[in-house]
Formats: sequence, structure tokens, C-alpha cells
Amino acid sequence: MHKKLLITIVIVTLFVSTGWPASTLLFAQEDDVLPAPVPPETGAFFSGEYRNMLKEWGRTDEEIQARIDAVWNQLFYGDDATERVYYPVDDDMGYLLDTGNDDVRTEGMSYGMMIAVQLDKKEEFDRIWKWAKTYMYNESGAYQGYFAWHCNPDGSKIDQNPASDGEIWFVTALFFAAGRWGNGDGIFDYQAEANAILHTMLHQEDDPTRGSKNMFNADTKQVVFVPSFGRESSYTDPSYHVPHYYELWARWAEADNDFWTEAATASREFFKAAAHPDTGLMANYTEFDGSPKVRGDYGEFFYADAWRVPMNVAVDYAWFAADPWQIEQSNRIQAFFYNQGLYSYSDKWRVDGSESLTPWHSEGLVATNAAAGLAASEPVAWEFIEEFWNTRLPTGQWRYYSGLLYMMSLLHLSGEFRIYEPAN
Repeated sequence: MHKKLLITIVIVTLFVSTGWPASTLLFAQEDDVLPAPVPPETGAFFSGEYRNMLKEWGRTDEEIQARIDAVWNQLFYGDDATERVYYPVDDDMGYLLDTGNDDVRTEGMSYGMMIAVQLDKKEEFDRIWKWAKTYMYNESGAYQGYFAWHCNPDGSKIDQNPASDGEIWFVTALFFAAGRWGNGDGIFDYQAEANAILHTMLHQEDDPTRGSKNMFNADTKQVVFVPSFGRESSYTDPSYHVPHYYELWARWAEADNDFWTEAATASREFFKAAAHPDTGLMANYTEFDGSPKVRGDYGEFFYADAWRVPMNVAVDYAWFAADPWQIEQSNRIQAFFYNQGLYSYSDKWRVDGSESLTPWHSEGLVATNAAAGLAASEPVAWEFIEEFWNTRLPTGQWRYYSGLLYMMSLLHLSGEFRIYEPAN
């Protein structure tokens, strides 16, 4: 039985000293018992209703908005050295910095755009997109039409090859921008830009002079790790599978709509193959059949890439409710981590759960495990939300990745991460 706990004076003092609004740091009522959450039978895409699980748990609208504002202000306008990850450049551009590696990645840029469109921050969205299109886009060469997956902060490319998740999130953020703000001119014709990226993702191989491959495997309909010739395009990354985005593309893209419908179905089936039947964990990298891909000390393990999977599975259910298995999966992965110790579980595991491999309890995984509650039906889902609410947004060198996952999970759990459909 889930019981809420009173926050202590020590914790209140700690959080208030950081500048976070005190009203956002309180636990729910003492000994307040909540029933098991009930996942919706109809997805938000069809109903237009986005669950606010933080409010269901007991937070007020004012507390939730204060938390969203605090996280936005810290990540985008906080202290240069210890808090922010967004840095404006000149009068009309800006980038998100991976503060752990001192580079700019399409992952973070596309996440920044998604956060900006969800919060109606058009200036920041346009700045980020212009930086990405100016410095990361490949106008020519083997990867023409794709975005270099990481650059130096001065805009020089480190590698020209793309990371597939960057393109996926760029496309969806651009479609949402078209729906929320309408299309502009040039690179700010958001819908045209989204469709151009989609075309490259499926038609790169149409031009034999280009030295790279399509971003989706034609046989499996699955996203590849990197669309290059050789082994990097022969396997996938489970965290790159976002069937709820592919479902939208199937409706909104100007071409290849049937393929995107098939890709959504393929990803949902892939999740079942990739998830361990007992733990629910998926590896960072897998073969197309879902079996873990051995790549150094990273590929075969549940770790940083795979932290995103609990959120992706749950959001797909929350938006489309297409597969009841996703409820089982969300319960399964929450049960695994709950049994490891809710406030101390490791962030790196063998997928069978037989061994933990770090002593760290990372904020990013805390956040995405809480977001799994969107599709969960067991009472422990509230405890994951409680731990997330009382977890401080990271600061310091490693604030970038966990901080962005924290922000997106917060938007999902507050019902503020929404679909914005383009007019045409």
C-alpha cells in the first residue's frame, strides 16, 4: 500500500537554498493513500486529453507551473558554468551544450527544440534550429541531407555522420512548430523542413553518388543506429524507437505514409522482443531481433541510451493506446527498479538484472522511470512520481543529459507535452 511521506525541515532548507520555489518541494498529504493509476483506454491523440499525473498525485496547478518555470529557467537561463545548457549566440542563434563532453549534439538540439515548442518559446526554438541548420546540416558529401551528430561550440563539425535520434526529434519538433505557430519563410517553413528531412531518411540511397544509407532498414522497418555503409547500419538502438512519432508522420508527411505506419507497428513489436521478460530492461544497442548488441562496455547493457525507453513506451501508450502490452511493460520495469531500492537503484545493469554496474542513481533515469507511470497500473507508480518530484534538477558538469530527460518527463507527467497538428 502506498503512503505519502512528510518532507523534513532539512530537505526543505536544502531545496529552498538552491532557489527553487518552496511550494514546489512539498510532498503530498501525510498518509494519503491513492488508488492504483488507471491508464486511459483511448489515447490522447484521439481524445485530446493529456493526463496530469502530478495533479492526480496531489500537486496544485500553481505548484506544477512553478516547477516547470524553475526547470526551464535553470536549464535555459541559469548560471553559465553550473546550471544552464542553452547558450544564445549573436542575435539569432543558440545551441545546447553537452556539458560533460563540451560538444553540441543533435540529440540535445532536437530536445531543446521540442522543449521550446511545448512551452511556447518561439524565440529559443528558432535560434536553436537556425544554429543546427547553419552548422550541423551537411550541404554536400557522403551524408548530404543529414545533420552531423556533433559539433564544437564554434560550429565546426567533429563528425559528419548523423545519429538517427537527432533527425527523428528534429522532424517531430518542426511539425509541432508548424502546428503551434504556423509556417514562416525559408528555414522557418517548419513543415517543409520536416518533410525534407523525412525524404532524406527514406531516400538517401536513391542517389548512388551519396555515400550513406537510408535511416530506416527497408526489410525490418526499423531505425538504424547510423545510416552509414558497414556495421553501424546493421543494428538498432531501442531508445531511437518512438512509434508515437511515426504514427504522426504517417498522418502528416507528404510522402511515404504507409511506410511510417508500418514503422510504428514494427517498433511496437520490436519492444516486445527487446524487453527482458522478467526485468523489462532493454539494451543500449540491439540487433533487429531485439537481442543485445555487444559493443565494448556499453552496447549490451541497460544504461544511458536505454534510460529513454521507459518514457518512450509509456508515451506511445498515452498518445495512442495501441498495445496493452505497454501497460504490462511499464509495470514490469517499475517493479524491477522498485525491488532494487526505489531511492538507490543503479543506473547501469545487465538486462537480465543479474548485476548492477555503477553506484550512481541518476536523475535522468529517475525521471523516465516516473514517466513510465503514464502507462502503469500498479500503485508503486505514485512512489516513482514522488521520488521524481523530490529529486533535484542536476547541476555541474553532468547536468546536460539528465537535465533534459528531467524536463521532458516533467512535461509529460504534467500533461503539458502535447501534439500540435500542422494545418495541412
